[in-house]
Order: sequence, then structure tokens, then C-alpha cells
Amino acid sequence: MSEEFTTETGDWADGTWSEEADWDLAEFDGDEDGGAPGAPMPTLAIVGRPNVGKSTLVNRIIGRREAVVEDVPGVTRDRVSYEANWSGRSFMVQDTGGWEPDAKGLQQSVARQAALAMESADAIVVVVDAVVGATATDEAVAKILRRSKTPVVLVANKVDDQRMEAEAASLWNLGLGEPYPVSAIHGRGTGDLLDKILEVLPETPRERLGSVGGPRRVALVGKPNVGKSSLLNKLSGDERSVVHNVAGTTVDPVDTVVDLGGRPWRFVDTAGLRRKVAHASGAEFYASLRTKSAIEAAEVAILLIDASQPISEQDLRVLSMVADAGRALVIAFNKWDLVDEDRRHQLEREIDRDLQRVPWAQRVNISAQTGRAVQRLVPAMDTALESWDKRISTGRLNNWLKEVVAATPPPMRGGRLPRILFATQAGTRPPTFVLFTTGFLEAGYRRFLERRLREEFNFDGSPVRISVRVREKRDRRNKK
Repeated sequence: MSEEFTTETGDWADGTWSEEADWDLAEFDGDEDGGAPGAPMPTLAIVGRPNVGKSTLVNRIIGRREAVVEDVPGVTRDRVSYEANWSGRSFMVQDTGGWEPDAKGLQQSVARQAALAMESADAIVVVVDAVVGATATDEAVAKILRRSKTPVVLVANKVDDQRMEAEAASLWNLGLGEPYPVSAIHGRGTGDLLDKILEVLPETPRERLGSVGGPRRVALVGKPNVGKSSLLNKLSGDERSVVHNVAGTTVDPVDTVVDLGGRPWRFVDTAGLRRKVAHASGAEFYASLRTKSAIEAAEVAILLIDASQPISEQDLRVLSMVADAGRALVIAFNKWDLVDEDRRHQLEREIDRDLQRVPWAQRVNISAQTGRAVQRLVPAMDTALESWDKRISTGRLNNWLKEVVAATPPPMRGGRLPRILFATQAGTRPPTFVLFTTGFLEAGYRRFLERRLREEFNFDGSPVRISVRVREKRDRRNKK
């Protein structure tokens, strides 16, 4: 009879390991909580002309600093959604770029995002600078909103004290009802405003996603101007993110749900990371922090690399952030339509040299501009997420491990051969394994075990973590 691992006793039949009591295995029984998103919530859009304090008001409503704020007009460029809660009710708050009716170029794209937000929101807050008063742009916004069937709340911002309330009252002439005087930066009047918002905001959104467990979370990451926003727009079939030939157009992470392969996916289009965060300042610095948070909040990351250019230090830095966060990974080589035969051979050498840390990552060659092969991203993400969620039973894992160790024992240390006594999968997301041994295992041997583990159990697209617990020596003569 062949020797098998017995899960009831924790023994191999040949007696290789027989002291389960040496370790407390209970700490390795549970998995990480995946944190699936809950039911869809109604959406509140915050609109207005540039630099009236929309992002500051968003931060005040959600109770934390999420939206990027800087004393420069036009920092927010995309529609960005955040979850808020007031008086026990949850809703989504959508920050938008400044609305300019005569905008050109990049600002024209920003204005289109604001208009789309007004069309899709369940309620709208229009923000006006009470210090400046109603401008021609504010009147143009009010004219459109008066025709809208969506409930509208008018906010007179920058009312820092009672003396400014008279200025706020003059905004009645916009025809949007009573102006609510607030100071977003100081919090004055925001409680009354939130009470009013809950009055006009419906209990449920216009449309329900209807997905069980919520959509999987995907972060689009890469250096500036690599095509992240273009890819998101191509996947969604909508101009969801602002695209412009100016590098760094996206500042905030842009959150959107896209239906692919018959089910929803929640994509976050992030700001392109600079070479070093220390080189960033103001909005760019906070945007880099948002990008890191987006990676940590995602389940799988799509790293876009410009295939027509050499792999850069910025690409590798983003790659390290994803790997360190332990997220499933798909590498999309974008702009493949610009790659000739010579560049392909050069790229293969760069991949072997620069991407050796993540040989397990799924790879797809695409063109976000033309739509070439973007449909291949879904099966690549499915494979990566399946690996990321995978759990191997203790019995199966140890039977496999016994065969591998018998064929290739670990190297000697200090004249002794360390023995691997037992293995267990401590968790998923990413798959994490713990080896209990009688001695330290060399890093090279751990990499060998990881390679064999991947070959046997198909952990394609997901990082695998292996840690070693060395059994402490005990004087058995003192045992009673």
C-alpha cells in the first residue's frame, strides 16, 4: 500500500510527522473576507461650474477626504463615485468636473461628464459660490436643470458666517427653489443640507444591477497616458472617462460598472503614477495615494503597458505595487497595432528580463484605441480570479508535498537535512501556504516549491505566498 497523508490524525503513514500538537492550526482555518459589495444605492450628483467647492462638499458629505481638492480650478475631471451614509441611509455621491457651457478641448470633455452625471443621477446638488454670486454659467446650468425631472437641491457654498446669508438669499432668482447656505470647508449648514438631500433622494436607484454577491472589482493601472481611460471607454461603450492627449488627464479614480461576458464588473480607472511619489505635489500627490488605495480595494488589477515603447521604471513600480498588494494580475500590452516584428522580438527580451517577478501573470496583447482583442481580457480576469480564490484541501496538499520532497529534498543546512513536516493553506486572496519544518528552508527551495505548486494546482494569474514555521527544539526528557 502506498503511503498517504491521513487528515484525521495529521500523520503520514511512514511516521514522517506525528506531532500535530506542536502547533496551533486553528489560526489557519479561516479565509479573508472578500468584502463583496452590497445592494445598489441611489446616486447623488454634485454639479456646478469649476472651483465652487464641489469636491470639498463631497468630502464633507462622505465624512472623509477622498475627492482630490486643490485651490486650482479644474482639478476634478471625471465622474467619481463615493459611498456616503446619513441618518442610517446609504447613497452614492458622484463628484464631477466643472460645468462650462462654452467649454473647448479638455474642458469640453469635462462638461460632457457633468451632463452625463445629471442624466443618470437620482438627485442633483448644484453648487454656487455665494461670494461671487450667480454667474452666466450658473444661470445656464439652472436653465437645464429646471427642465429636468430629477430632484434638484441648490447649495450656496462659502457662506462662512451669518453675514453671508443675505448673499445666499439672492440665489432664489435661479428658479431652483430655496438655496441652502453652507460652508463646505468648515461644515457649517451641512447637516441641514443632508436632511434635505434625504428628503428628495429616492430609497432605491433608477436601475438595479441585480448581480448576486456584487460585481468583481478591477483596477486599471499603469503610467500616465498609457491608454487606461481609452480602454475603460472601449469596454463600457461609453465616454465614461475623459480621454485627452495630455498625459495625466485622470486625477481621481473613476468608478464604473461595466457589463462584460453577461455579468457586471466594477472598474476603477486610476491616475497614472509618477516615477516617485516624492516628486509629486498637491493634487498629483493625493491622486497617487488614491491610486494605491484603488489597487488595495480591487480584487484583480489590469496593468497596461505601452507595447510600442520599452518597459519603463514607472511600469515596474506599478507592477511592484500590485504584486505587493497580493492582487490577481492581468498584464495588457496596449497599442499592439503599433508594434512591428522587430519590436516584438525586443519586447520578448524585455519581458524575460524585467517581468521575471511575475511570470505567473496573465498576458493579453490589445489595442484600446481600435478595440483589438479587448474581449480576451474577460477570460484572463476569470482565470486570475479563479486562482486567487482557490483553496486546496489539506490532504491533497500534503500528499502532493510528500511526493515532491521525496523526489527533491531541501538542501542541507549546518550538516542537517531540514524536514517539511506538514503544510496547510492558511488563506485565499491571495493563496497563502504555511510549511511546518524542523529547520530553515532556503529561498531558492521555496521558489522551487512555489513553481511546482503552480504547475500542479494551476495558480495562473495570482500571486502565491509561502511562509515557513520552524519547530522549536524541546527537551523531551523534561516531559512528564
